[in-house]
Amino acid sequence: MAQPAPAVVTRRLLLSGRVQGVGFRPFVYRLAHELGLDGFVRNLRGDVEVVLRGPVESIERFARDVIDRAPPLARPMLVGQTAVDAPAEPGFHIAPSSAALQPQISVPPDFFCCPECLAELARPGDRRQRYAFINCTQCGPRYTLIEALPYDRPNTTMRAFPLCDACHREYADPLDRRFHAEPVACPVCGPHLEFAAPDAKNPGEGDDNALAAAVAVLRDGHVLAVKGIGGYHLLCDARSEAAVARLRERKHRPDKPLAVLYPWRGPDGLDDVRDDFDPEPAARDALLDPARSIVLLRTGSPRGLAPNIAPGLAEVGVFLPYSPLHQLLLDDFGGPLVATSGNVSGEPVLTSATEAQERLAGVADAFLHHDRLITRPADDSVVRVIAGRARPIRLGRGIAPLELTLPRAVPRPVLAVGGHLKTTVALAWGSRIVVSPHVGDMGTLRSEQVFAQVAADLQRLYDVRAEIVLSDAHPDYATTRWARASGLAHQLVQHHRAHASALVTEHGRMDAPAIVFAWDGVGLGDDGTLWGGETFVGTPGHWQRAAHLRPFRLPGGDRAGRAPWRSAAAVCWDLGRDCPVVIPDPIVRTAWERRVNSPQSSAAGRLFDAASAIILGLCETSFEGQGPMWLEAIARDPAAFPRLELRSTAEGRLELDWAPLVDWLLQASPTSAAGRADCAGAVHASLADGIVQVAGRLRALSGSSIVGLTGGVFQNRRLTEAALAGLSARGFDVLLPVQLPCNDGGLSYGQVADFIGRKV
Repeated sequence: MAQPAPAVVTRRLLLSGRVQGVGFRPFVYRLAHELGLDGFVRNLRGDVEVVLRGPVESIERFARDVIDRAPPLARPMLVGQTAVDAPAEPGFHIAPSSAALQPQISVPPDFFCCPECLAELARPGDRRQRYAFINCTQCGPRYTLIEALPYDRPNTTMRAFPLCDACHREYADPLDRRFHAEPVACPVCGPHLEFAAPDAKNPGEGDDNALAAAVAVLRDGHVLAVKGIGGYHLLCDARSEAAVARLRERKHRPDKPLAVLYPWRGPDGLDDVRDDFDPEPAARDALLDPARSIVLLRTGSPRGLAPNIAPGLAEVGVFLPYSPLHQLLLDDFGGPLVATSGNVSGEPVLTSATEAQERLAGVADAFLHHDRLITRPADDSVVRVIAGRARPIRLGRGIAPLELTLPRAVPRPVLAVGGHLKTTVALAWGSRIVVSPHVGDMGTLRSEQVFAQVAADLQRLYDVRAEIVLSDAHPDYATTRWARASGLAHQLVQHHRAHASALVTEHGRMDAPAIVFAWDGVGLGDDGTLWGGETFVGTPGHWQRAAHLRPFRLPGGDRAGRAPWRSAAAVCWDLGRDCPVVIPDPIVRTAWERRVNSPQSSAAGRLFDAASAIILGLCETSFEGQGPMWLEAIARDPAAFPRLELRSTAEGRLELDWAPLVDWLLQASPTSAAGRADCAGAVHASLADGIVQVAGRLRALSGSSIVGLTGGVFQNRRLTEAALAGLSARGFDVLLPVQLPCNDGGLSYGQVADFIGRKV
């Protein structure tokens, strides 16, 4: 008996998530043909609509495979499936994008150069052999060249490069891996390199000549500024101490660590990295992740690298090439290169040739430009392995824009503008939130201009207009001033509560009361003092300050951030002890005694500064966090350490007293390297033990066993892992940041999280 023909139906599938700029429509086209389905696929301002006609079983298989077999960079979600009328045309085709519906836009980050393109780059005779701008639907720039959505070539900076016949055939062929690869280009039609140097002979026309001239600059030990995907890098020979010293002197960066870019070589790309490092599994995975972040790798000594790459530290920031231009430079140079942001320190990375040549004229000996415009800057992402997992230190290219789902919807669209340092911007509407790439430190005209551009761009790209703006409670932060002047309804979120809210909300735990340690440099507290060693109990929007470090008065206030001697003097004077560190200006003691420009602070970061001055004699620093970083680098497990005292204050809070630690350090007075290593270890052990003490007491009072560790101090691997071990051994459920930085780069997200928590 003949089997009945399978039922034929027509259904409309709606897919959301990361489905633009990742080769998703060509994948859908191929899948539909494989399953013998009629219909079409098209973009709907962020979503993808698929209309299918065919047997029920085939459509159901399509609905499974479109998720399970999606391209590696895609993150599709099937959000709707309905019956519709049959399509007018037979067969399956890709229909033009539609801008008629309410947008559900996802802006893809910039992607690394994929293995297929790298193979073409090196393949003799390939028409894109050694072409510095090779890309396909699975790789290449996105965020930094998109000017509007939907993500089609005319809405990007690539519209300046009309496609040649060969590229157009690839672009129009649904079965080609470059079908609708919007940045597609080749040496005939695409962007090109340009070499420029004040005193250099013209290298001649062509990309190869420009590249050869640039490599010659590096081989001569000079500094090269190179325009990449999200902005300029400053490059020099990573194995030459003289070249690194030259870069440091010119950039006025005497101590801050420099990142190193290694060639992709060997079966897994890490052969050259292994010549200098032994990356642990989590670090190895982070190096190979498509984000191509800078990964902090531990090393006893940097082996073949110049010793002045990361002075005073036991880690080096390492990353692999993410653009074909980087790969070509490294292949031709033959070794690792220092690759640091091409900017004025703390500002956003420079993006235009005119600005770069003007502002980096005293730093770079030569420039390698290209003529593909960069719409907005994107610095490199940075991650550090803590507790067996790579955790972000800086959100940037490859990771951000970072799109997350909020556990509760915002009542109206919200823009959160973060803090003053490591600024990011977050836009939230409905249950969606997008965190921008790292903007930089505020306080310069260019930083504030780029910040304003990013705030406007997020709203324009996602077609969402904010109605409420959230900022830090500090009235003098540039971001707070901008929020006040925006004309939007403005609400303040206290700095450390934003840190706490970010952590528990990221983990989906905003309804469960938690104990959260928010330790950092300084942030304005409710009482007008400088907080930074806080412990909260509660939930987002409802945090109670339950404990803090013993406060002390900081001579010079904000100036203490780059002068650890001030923090050392403060803790010693507070105990009635002489400070062993040389005080450059004796009048400071008088001002401190008279409480002139000596605000009270409970900041854990300043306590670490004090310890670094006492142990290392480090009086002045050239970058934020230098003292604590150097202290962590030399620390070893101590034979003994002092236990901090925990007492109750008149206000009913707990206060963790650092006095036993400072007394112990003053008595130890280390003079040998071993003694300094023991003292540095004791600092970390004492504070980790203090965290466990506070958590234990607050669990008894609140009943909560959830503990969070956040704030810039918990970038410290030794402290965090010691606290985690102590807390876990006592049965606490410990939360650490996973997708967001624990430093101020996570504040914008935390401001939104605290805001939605207030609504309960």
